[in-house]
Amino acid sequence: MPDVMQAVVFDQSLDIQQSHALFDSSQPVPEASGHDLLVEVKAISVNPVDAKIRLRALPEKGQAKILGWDAVGVVKAIGSQVSLFNVGDEVFYAGDVTRAGCYSEFQLVDERIVGFKPKNLSNAEAAAVPLTSITAWEILFERLGVEKKSEYQSTPSVLLIVGAAGGVGSMMIQLAKALTDVTVIATASREESQQWVQELGADHVIDHHAGIADELKRLGFDEVSFIASLTQTDKHFADYIEVIKPQGKICLIDDPAEPLDFMALKTKSVALIWELMFTRSLFQTEDMIEQHHLLNKVGELLSSGKIKSTLKQHMGKINSENLIKAHARIETQTMIGKLVLEGF
Repeated sequence: MPDVMQAVVFDQSLDIQQSHALFDSSQPVPEASGHDLLVEVKAISVNPVDAKIRLRALPEKGQAKILGWDAVGVVKAIGSQVSLFNVGDEVFYAGDVTRAGCYSEFQLVDERIVGFKPKNLSNAEAAAVPLTSITAWEILFERLGVEKKSEYQSTPSVLLIVGAAGGVGSMMIQLAKALTDVTVIATASREESQQWVQELGADHVIDHHAGIADELKRLGFDEVSFIASLTQTDKHFADYIEVIKPQGKICLIDDPAEPLDFMALKTKSVALIWELMFTRSLFQTEDMIEQHHLLNKVGELLSSGKIKSTLKQHMGKINSENLIKAHARIETQTMIGKLVLEGF
C-alpha cells in the first residue's frame, strides 16, 4: 500500500472558472479502523452537492478538502469491526459528507453505508448510481411511504416527480415502476429530457414551465397522491397546494429560495417532508445499516435488468481539469442523468 495518493482538492470557495477552484494534490493514504473500509477508487460521479459544498463549506485555513460522494472501487483494507466485506470486494457507495470524499485514489467509508457493486455493470455505470438511488429510494419508501394500491382505492396512487430528468428523478421513475403500481407523472421542459424520462418508464410527461396545475388538468388529473419536488420548490409550491390530494405527502430535497406557505397545507392535512440522504451518516443513526441493505437491493434490480444505470456522460480521467469541467456542467442545472469520471 503506498503512503501517498493522488487527490483533487479545494482550499477556497471559488467560482468554478477561477484558477485553483479545484486542483491536484498529493495526500497521505488514510488507515482503516473500526467499521471503515479503505477503498481504492476506480470511478466516481459528480453531483450538485459537490458544487454546493465547494461554494459553501470553506475549509479551515491551510487545509485542503476532498469532495465527492459517489464512487465505485475495490476494498484494500478493513477496520477491526468490519463484518460485511472482505479485502478484494468490489463496492459502490455515496459516502459521508462529513468525511473526505472520493476525488482521491483511496477513501475511507463506513461499511454500513456501502453495497456490493453489481457484477454486470462497468465501473463507470455503477458509479452513476449510489447517491441518486439512495435519495430516490428514501423519498419513495421512507419519506412518502409509497405502497401498492390500498383496499380503499379504486385507481392507483399518482406520483408527481418535479425535475425528473436529473439523477434522482431518473432513478425514482425506475424504482417506482419496478416496485410499485403508482402512476408516474414526470416533469421535464426540454425535448431531450422529456424523451429521456419516457424511456425510463414515466406514464406521463408534463412541462413544469407551462404550469403544473394546468398541465395536470390537460392530462385529466385533478390531484396527485405524492409529490417529489426535486428542484425549484418555491416556484411550484402554489401549484402543489392546489393539486395535492387531501392527506397526501410532499417531499423536497432542494433549498427553497423563498419561504414556503406551509400553513396552506393544513386544511388538507398534507405532510411536508425533507429528504437528505446524508442524515443517517451525519448522525450515526441506529438504522444506518439500512443504506447497506438498500444499495444491495438496488444492485439486485440492476443485475436483473429491472432498472438501469443513468450514466449519460463519461468525462475521462479523475483529475482537476476534468472535474472543473464536470462542476461547470453540473452548475448549468440542465443535466440529464449522470456524468462520470474514471481512473487516475
